[in-house]
Amino acid sequence: MHIDFHDKTKSVPTDYIDLLQRLILFAAEKEGVSKEAEVSVNFVDDNEIQELNRNYRQKDMPTDVISFALQESVEGELDIIGEDIPLALGDIVISVDKAKEQAEEYNHSFERELGFLTVHGFLHLLGYDHMKQEDEEKMFKRQEQILGEFGIER
Repeated sequence: MHIDFHDKTKSVPTDYIDLLQRLILFAAEKEGVSKEAEVSVNFVDDNEIQELNRNYRQKDMPTDVISFALQESVEGELDIIGEDIPLALGDIVISVDKAKEQAEEYNHSFERELGFLTVHGFLHLLGYDHMKQEDEEKMFKRQEQILGEFGIER
């Protein structure tokens, strides 16, 4: 699997990026994602994520993570056309400002919050959602399973 990281804030330590790469690979394996898949993870500040949130979700406020899926899917069941063609899953955009704020608010590490937001964004790319209560329970349960099995606890 190919993962591109772009840290526009220049504030995420490289060892955290290495950890997040291993975490995405772990989640991808758990979800049966093709090894040819591609994803990008972008670290931005609150101003940039607010602009994205306003332009794409009509919510004029910063948020913690936004995912832009390039594939239409049903919860982890991606249709793969041609085994050799890289499957561009999409982009995950994480606000470093929000991640730091929420880590403090939830009384856990910045590293854990980045892990949570990365898995959350990744699952969105695979078609998971939390618009309905039952979907939210399913998605959040899956997030906690992946984080727990990987070894990132609260």
